[in-house]
Order: sequence, then C-alpha cells, then structure tokens
Amino acid sequence: MSERCPECEGKRYIVTSSKKCPECKGSGKSKSIDLMKLSEKDVANFLSSGSACPKCEGTGEIKEKDTCSKCKGKGVMYSCRTCGAAIDKLVGEEDEICESCRRKQIVYKLDDSCTIDEIEIGKLYHCVVNSNVAFGTFVDINSKIRGLIHSSNIKEVPSIGDSLVVSVKEIRNNNKLDLLLRNISAYQIVEIEKELPELKSSKLSEKVGKTVRVHGEVIQVKQTAGPTIFTIDDEAGQISAAAFESAGERAYRHIDTDMIVSVTGEVQLRGENVQLEVHSMKRLTGDYENVIRSRIEKAIDSRAEPHGIDFLIRSDVLEKLRPAMEQVAREIRKAIIRSKPILLRHHADADGMTAAVAIERAILPLIKEVNGADGEYYFYKRAPSKAPFYELTDVTRDVSFALEDAARHGQKMPLVVSVDNGSTLEDLPSFRIAQVYDIDMVVIDHHHPDKEVDQFLKAHVNPAHVGGDYSITAGMLCTEVARMINPDVEKEILHLPAVAAVGDRADSDEARDYIKLVSNRYSLQDLKEMALALDYAAYWLKFSSGKGIVDDILDMGDHSTHRELVDLFCEQANGMINEQLEACMTHVKVQKLPNGAILNVLDVENHAHKFTFPPPGKTSGEVHDRLCQKYEGQPVVTLGYGPDFAVIRSKNVKMNIPKMVRELHDEIEGSGVSGGGHLVVGSIKFVEGMRTQVLAKLAEKIGAVEVE
Repeated sequence: MSERCPECEGKRYIVTSSKKCPECKGSGKSKSIDLMKLSEKDVANFLSSGSACPKCEGTGEIKEKDTCSKCKGKGVMYSCRTCGAAIDKLVGEEDEICESCRRKQIVYKLDDSCTIDEIEIGKLYHCVVNSNVAFGTFVDINSKIRGLIHSSNIKEVPSIGDSLVVSVKEIRNNNKLDLLLRNISAYQIVEIEKELPELKSSKLSEKVGKTVRVHGEVIQVKQTAGPTIFTIDDEAGQISAAAFESAGERAYRHIDTDMIVSVTGEVQLRGENVQLEVHSMKRLTGDYENVIRSRIEKAIDSRAEPHGIDFLIRSDVLEKLRPAMEQVAREIRKAIIRSKPILLRHHADADGMTAAVAIERAILPLIKEVNGADGEYYFYKRAPSKAPFYELTDVTRDVSFALEDAARHGQKMPLVVSVDNGSTLEDLPSFRIAQVYDIDMVVIDHHHPDKEVDQFLKAHVNPAHVGGDYSITAGMLCTEVARMINPDVEKEILHLPAVAAVGDRADSDEARDYIKLVSNRYSLQDLKEMALALDYAAYWLKFSSGKGIVDDILDMGDHSTHRELVDLFCEQANGMINEQLEACMTHVKVQKLPNGAILNVLDVENHAHKFTFPPPGKTSGEVHDRLCQKYEGQPVVTLGYGPDFAVIRSKNVKMNIPKMVRELHDEIEGSGVSGGGHLVVGSIKFVEGMRTQVLAKLAEKIGAVEVE
C-alpha cells in the first residue's frame, strides 16, 4: 500500500533554512535578460510581469533542503499490508509486507467443519497433496475442499502427502479452486473452524439433520467394526459421537479420555437415539480448556448432589455421620454421571451382601439412564471379598480387569466402593496398589477404623468416627446412603438393614428399630433365615457375586421362589452346622480367667470338618452362641484357632481386639501378628511356629480386661 509522505508532503525534501537571494537582493527579478534567448511565450510573460530571478526562481529566497528522512527522498510511503508498518524497500507487489510479518505470515489451516464459504481469494492456506496429473496437482485444503495448482505454477512435482502453502487465485462458479503455489519459508499457522453456535447435548434432538458444534469432555472411546464411538459429556448430559476413518480403524487417534474437545458434526437419529456424525474433532487446551472443564465440573457437581432424606430411624450417630454419608453418595453419583465404572467390593457375609445389594439397587437404574440399557455390563461390577478386608488377591484382580477394560473399551479407571471392608490397616497394601493406577476409593464400614487409611480415600463412613460402634452395621449405613443416591428404591431395600442387623448379631437401639420397621412384613425368624441363607450361599459362591441367587434370598423377585430357596438353604445349612458342632463341641476346652470371663478354646484345624460349610469363623460363632446359652448372663469368650490364625467371639467382655493385635505384634518378637475386626469380634493371624506364645499371651490379655 502507498500514500504521499506526510512529512515532506510528497516533495521528497525538507526545508531546513532560508536566506535572501544574493542575485536579485530578494526582489525575485532578474536585472538583465537576453531577449534573443527567450521563447515567444517567455517574451510575453516578461513583458507582462518582468523576468524571474534564475537563482531563486522568483521567490527572492534561497532555501536549504535536506532529503526527507521519513520517505528517504521517494515522496511516497509504503506500508505493510498486514500490520501497516513502513517498508523501506519495495521490489514488487509480493513484497508489500514487512520483514516482521513475513516471518510470521499467516497461513490458514481449515478443519473439516469448514466449507467453500470460508475460502477467500488472496489468502494463504495449508493443504496436502492428493494426486498429480498431467495438467497440475490436486491438493486437499481439508476433507471437503479440493483445489488445483496448475502445472505452470509448479517447478518441481510434489509427492503425495506433502504439505504445501497455496493462495487462492480464483473460485469458479462450480466451486472449483484455482490455486497458486507459494514458497514461503516462515509463517504462522492459524487454525480455522466454521463459525457455529455452541449447542448443549440436551438440545441435540431439536437439530436433527443440522450441523452443530459441541464442547465437552471425552469420557469413553469405543472402537467398533465400523466407526469409532466417542462418548462426550458436557454440562447438560452425554453425547454419542461417531467418527469414521475406515472400517474398524481408530479415528482421531490423538483424542483420548479425559480430554476437552470441540466437535462439529451432523445430528442424526439412530433408532430412538440421537448421534452426532463427526465432521471434525479437536482437543482444546489452555484457557479455553480450563473454562470448559470448570463449567462441566460445576454442572456435574450440581447434578451429583445427593438427595436430602430423613433417615428411616432416629439415631444421633447417623445424624452425626450424615456429612460423610452424603460425601460418599456424591462421589458415587458423580462417577455415574461421568460414566466412570463402579466396582462394588463387599465382605462375603450377610451384612456385607445386604450392604452391597442396597447400593447396587440404587445405582443400576442411574447407570442405565446414563449409559443405556446395557450400561450395567460395562460400567458396573460387584465382587465379594472372602476376608474382612481388601486383600491383595482382590486388588490384583480389580486392577487387571480395569486395565483390560480401559484397553478394550476405552473406559476410565473405576471408582471402588468398599462396603463392610476398608477401614483397617490390613487394607493399606491394597489401597497403595490401587493408588498407583489412580483408582479412586470410598469406604462404608463398621470395623474399628485406623486413621492411616483416610489418605487413600475420597470419602469414608464409619460410626466409630462419631462415637458409634460396630453395632451400626454396614447394611444399615449402606441402605441410608443408597436412599441418598436414589430415593426411588426405598421400598425394595427397606428390609435390608434388619437382615444385616440379625446377620451380624448387632445389639443396638438402631438395630432394634430397623427390625421393628419391617416387622409387618418379616418376623425375626424370617430375618434370621435370610441371614443364614446368605452366609450359606456366600460360602459356595466363592468369588462370584451370585446376583440372581442373592436377589432371591433377599426377596427381590418372586416371593414364592424366595421362600422356597431360603427354606432349602436353611435346611442344608442347619444340617451342616449341627453336624459340625456334633463333631467339635466335645473338644472345646473351658477355663475361667482372672477377670471372671469364661474362655472356651477350640482347635478348628484338628477338631472340625475342613473345606466345607460352616468355615472356621462361622464354626467358632456357632460354638460361641451355644456356650453363651449354657453360661447365660456370664462373660464369655470363644477362641477358635488353627495353625496360623485365631477367631475371637465375645459377650459381656470389654475387649479392644485391634489394640490387642498391635500389642501382640510389638510384644512377641517374630510372631508376625496381624489382624483386627470389631472391638469384641475379630481375627488374628500369626506365624505357625509362634502359635503357642501368641495364644497364651492373648488369653492373658483377655483375662485382664473388664467384664460386664
């Protein structure tokens, strides 16, 4: 671009000073003139106005002039057509740009959402060579826009796939592009996408057949035999976006879960579901990513807020636990909304199973609502733990399956919900492994807690945190949390706290209130039979969730099937318990301790049937129940032991088993003592060679505690 120099006004010089002309003495008139040398016109001028002084050209002044420094004597200023800065040297039209802009000259790169409408003549565009023909080279500006560089503009034929810079010479009537190859060594790429208003997922159904743009977080990438399906979450819900590269080939390989993306595509119906056919997808970074992510997180936090409920019973302990219970419910709801798989881990006994089923019943409808009818199979799993803690066997399985699902289905790592497990030091090794793989965990438990576990948990519910004890069981706690997650399931899970209370022999006002709550539907005997049937089924199910069988035991389906199954399981279980007790009761050794407690000791390794129901823990509990009846009203402790373990059951004895375990570990060198449980019910492990010393010291500690 050019314009007259504003400094010299196009004269090319600047007047610095002036003085009177020495020739004409300032008159501007010449003193003498040779008429013979004048033209006819000059003679006429001379006769009318006189002769001008040749020295000062009739001005009477002599001016001192300097070449204009601004335009360098050109009289014209050239400026950069990009930034407007002055240009010192101009060679041709191509050079009407300053060196600074030349180094960062803009080349536009159009994404696949752009059409011919975004093309402007004269601008520079990035393109990729598609094919070479006799009359030129075809290039792709994006997947929809193709143009031709005529052979007359090409010195060296490029290779297919090469990246080039072109300018648009002409857009013909048929939307064909004539392009010029531009050899630019340094430039700045500016990505361009079609200008479209951002649309929320909740509005997609109103735009079928239209091209739209959405922003959100990728929560799953699933490769099918055809397209790649991206599940994208924005603040209003989820979007299924199908991108096709070729059959079975992963589209947009650089896009993965947890990324914030901008997606442009056409809204289409697939059956009754809306799907976005992707035209373009790109990852958002920097400030824009932060804004979108913050917006999504805020919306998800709002949607994940637990329901405000009144507890089924009145309990000061439950009220004090409400914030922790709401936090667990919030984390579970958030995981569901974000399509994060949920792995429900529970102790394999009546309390643990009722706790898990309560949560399961609450979350499955929500998982299906978010992820479709088959969402349960991809985003949920329930698994029992044989031990009363999260074993290394458990976490190894869980991590392995989670990694396989992440690789196969593009899923996130799961949220592990541990119920009737997870509060003790025995859980720490597994928690540390889970943390390596960024697996989030929440715990609802009533075993005596150790504060060290909290650093690994996003939320932790335990009655001991607020002055309660084990008599408020996991089944009770989980039923209330389930109602916070999804209040619609209240009727079908109303009886689960009562089954849990009976199964765990809970003796508290809360337990009695939960039992009373369902007394119009189930007698105390009904509840005991359900609890026994659960324990019996858990033994034979091993590591299987046994979903259908467990549901029938808990009267979640056909009532006649429930009654028939419970009767059968109780008949078999009671028969095996009686057979076991008949074999072992005569081998129980009884002694009275210094504090007045009656200690009953049984070697379950040598004097009870192995590898059958009831297992050692259940056997010790049944022996304890019979001895409590025999010594009714007295303090009773039953100790069932094997080569490297001991199971403790007590009544009317104020023990603290977790504390005893720590003391035994410190006091008996080389014993390898570990374990825990509730304050008055638990188990201990030790090395086999130290059994005598450990059991003797344990009996001594039991004999020193207070009795009721």
